[in-house]
Formats: sequence, C-alpha cells, structure tokens
Amino acid sequence: MPVALLALAISAFAIGTTEFVIMGLLPEVAGDLGVSIPSAGLLISGYALGVVVGAPLLTVLGGRLPRKKMLLGLMVLFIAGNLLSAVAGSYGVLMSGRVVAALAHGAFFGVGSVVAADLVAPHRRASAIALMFTGLTMANVLGVPLGTALGQELGWRSTFWAVTGLGVIGLLGIVFLVPRQEARESDLRGELAVFRNPQVWLALAMTALGFAGVFASFTYIAPMMTSVAGFSSGAVTWLLVLFGVGLFAGNLLGGKAADRSVLRSLVVILVALAAVLTAFVFTAHSQWAAAITIVLFGAAGFATVPPLQMRVMQTAEGAPALASAANIAAFNLGNAGGAWMGGLAIERGLGYTAPNWIGALLAVAGLAVAVTSIVLERRSARTSVDEGAGVVAPQRQHV
Repeated sequence: MPVALLALAISAFAIGTTEFVIMGLLPEVAGDLGVSIPSAGLLISGYALGVVVGAPLLTVLGGRLPRKKMLLGLMVLFIAGNLLSAVAGSYGVLMSGRVVAALAHGAFFGVGSVVAADLVAPHRRASAIALMFTGLTMANVLGVPLGTALGQELGWRSTFWAVTGLGVIGLLGIVFLVPRQEARESDLRGELAVFRNPQVWLALAMTALGFAGVFASFTYIAPMMTSVAGFSSGAVTWLLVLFGVGLFAGNLLGGKAADRSVLRSLVVILVALAAVLTAFVFTAHSQWAAAITIVLFGAAGFATVPPLQMRVMQTAEGAPALASAANIAAFNLGNAGGAWMGGLAIERGLGYTAPNWIGALLAVAGLAVAVTSIVLERRSARTSVDEGAGVVAPQRQHV
C-alpha cells in the first residue's frame, strides 16, 4: 500500500481521538461544567451534527481545489476547533469548539476516501479505505484510552491540548507524504444528479441506522460500566482499549470482506451487531462478560465502516467525493440520533443498559434496508437482462 495512506491514517487518528475521547470523560466534563450526564452526552450529538452540516458543504465549496490543498485546509480547521475546546471555560464554548472541529471531520474523510481509493488498483479500494480508517480505530486503541487517562489525571482540557498537538502532526504528515492530486472538473448539478438513484439513499440509510445502533450504546459506555458492571472509573480506560482492539480487527476484516462482496458482508455484519448489542443488555451485569462483549461490540461496529463507505461510492460513481462526504454525514447523523435516543432512554428511567436494546433495534432496521437494497438490485439486473434480450418468446398455440 502507498505510504500516502500512512499520512491519511495519522490524520484520521487525530480526528478519531477528538471524536471518541469525550465519551470516556463525560463524568468529568459534566461535573466540572455543572451539567447532567445526558447533557454532556449532547456534546457528542453536537459534534455529529457539525459533521452532518460540514461534510457536504465544505466538500462542495472546496470541490475545485486540489485534493491535497483541501485536506490541508480541513486539518487547519480541525486544529482550531480543538484549540477552542482546550481553552473552553463553559459548556457553550466547549460545544462551539466541538462543532468547529466537526465541520472538518466529514469533508476530510470524504475527500480522503477518494484519495485513498485512487492510490490503489480497483480491486483493493475497500482495503485502502479500511487502512485509512485504521487511524480511526487506532485512536480507540491508543488515543482514546490515553486521552481518557490524561483527562482524569490532569483535567479534561488537557486532553484537548493533546489532540491539538496530534492535529499538527497530522497536518505535517499530509504536507510531506500525500502526493498532489488535481481536483477533477466538477459540475455541481451533475454531481447532485446521482442522488436521484434510490440505491444511493438506501446506502446512506444503512449507514445512518447502523451507526445509530453503535452510538446508542457506546455513548454511555462509561456510566454503564461503572454503574452497572461495577468497574471503577479508572478501569474505563482499559475497557476502551479492549473496545479499540475490537475496532481495529473489525475494520480490517470488514475491508477484506467488502473487497469480495459489499452487500453480502453488510448483511452478515449487521446481524452480528444486532446480536452483540442484544447480548450486551445481559452481559453488562458481569465484569468478565462485559469485557468480552465490549471487544465483540467494537469488532462488529467498525466492521461496517469499509463496506458502508464502499457501497455509497459504488452507487454514486459520478460524484464519489460528494457522495463519500454525504456518507460521513450519514455516519454522524446516526451518531447524533443514537446518542440522543440512548440518553432519552436513560432520562426516562429505563437504566444504563436500555441503550443496548435501542442499538440492537436500530441495527435490525439497517439490516432491513440492506436486504431491500439487495432485492431492488437483483430486480433491476433481471429487468436489464430482459430488456437486453429484446425478444419475447411466442406463446404456444393450443388446438
């Protein structure tokens, strides 16, 4: 694989750390800023909604820029957002910093996915995208646990100072490792036309529902493990390491599976995700069982990423960057919706395991969309074959 993928992975590591580290610090942020745990959870929803807005908007605005220059500008915006979070003295300022950083997130992964796919042969594109997203998974193996430990020891603001430094390293990696790629001539009207394809919307719906299922549970993993499983707050760091190990393995396996069959791999993975989340409702009451389930949860959750990203790029060949950015927006729309629904269940007094039930149901909904996509695709293929034949067999005459 090209060394440029390393630069994309480094930046993805920084972005993934700032996106996910807040989950391990919800109690610290809530206590310091004087808000409830569900209110602190809205910092995740706010970030996700910032991605939803920024992904298509900045991709369109930067569509005529060379892709390397576009990536550099997005990393500068990301650094600025984390710097604002690091100096935040109130809930509102912290939310603003999260949103600013999030504006760069979606467009970066959208453009980065196209850059990664163009660096390799067509049959290895899903694996190349998975390698870029390896930075995101490694953020959960190393960045999130270390950031959580740092925030618990020195205060949550220190974590955002560290993430700001990671963003600078990612920026330098793009400068020195990513080759210059000219922007393709883009026709906005022509690119928007790909969204007339129902399969594009089905792909986006799969992404939103699948990741809503992941984040309905994962957003509240820290209070779930401390209040239900009985772990200490310090143990949350190591539980996030286990989750990150699952993410790393699932992301690579999902990329390999998607290189063989995108839709088939999605069906299998979404079934596994629904099953794991259902089991988590019960295993959360046992420390050993909860730890094992967290690994499986991470694997199933992030095995969806390469095939989901590849699917939307397949169905929107005329506008890969815009569609890819839209899919990142769909990921984060799911993140926001999942976090909100999980928090709503907790506020209604259903307990910290209730988000697992919600996540399982959302994964089943994503599975239903995947099956619908397969049925429509096969029906369309049969229709094309029949039209291509152009001959209707004569009916047998009976005497």
